[in-house]
Amino acid sequence: MAMMQGVQKNTLYVGGLAEEVNESILHAAFIPFGDIKDVKTPLDQATQKHRSFGFVTFLEREDASAAMDNMDGAELYGRVLTVNYALPEKIKGGEQGWAAQPIWADADTWFERQQQEEEMRRIEAENRATMQAAEELHRKKAAEEREGEKEEEIEIKDDPMAKAEAEVMQQS
Repeated sequence: MAMMQGVQKNTLYVGGLAEEVNESILHAAFIPFGDIKDVKTPLDQATQKHRSFGFVTFLEREDASAAMDNMDGAELYGRVLTVNYALPEKIKGGEQGWAAQPIWADADTWFERQQQEEEMRRIEAENRATMQAAEELHRKKAAEEREGEKEEEIEIKDDPMAKAEAEVMQQS
């Protein structure tokens, strides 16, 4: 049953629709088989007319099955219908198929991601500033220690007592 994997058993593909058939006519043709959740006839963007097929989604799988059994090969407005279980929409866009969702569908998560990225940039900037301040402080202390050593050397040269102490320290 690998072929049936991914098939939406309550949604039917209806092919071979006449130009005059609209969503309400399609709905009326399939309602005798059970409660319908949704009817779609995708439009051609250039002509704004349906592309001679549509989808009918029933609330119950059994109703979809009965509709398929009875309507496949049936005539509607002089055209023979092809009715099958619909495959999940995978139009231009990998796993989910971005065309299957409205563009605003991920708006909340997009804003959330933007805020998280902004927060991360702010934290990274704070960390860089903290590191720079720490490095600057370290450089100042090192410079002060070097200055202090020079001052001690100068003091030792000028002070005979300090000079004698330094010599004793070096000998021991």
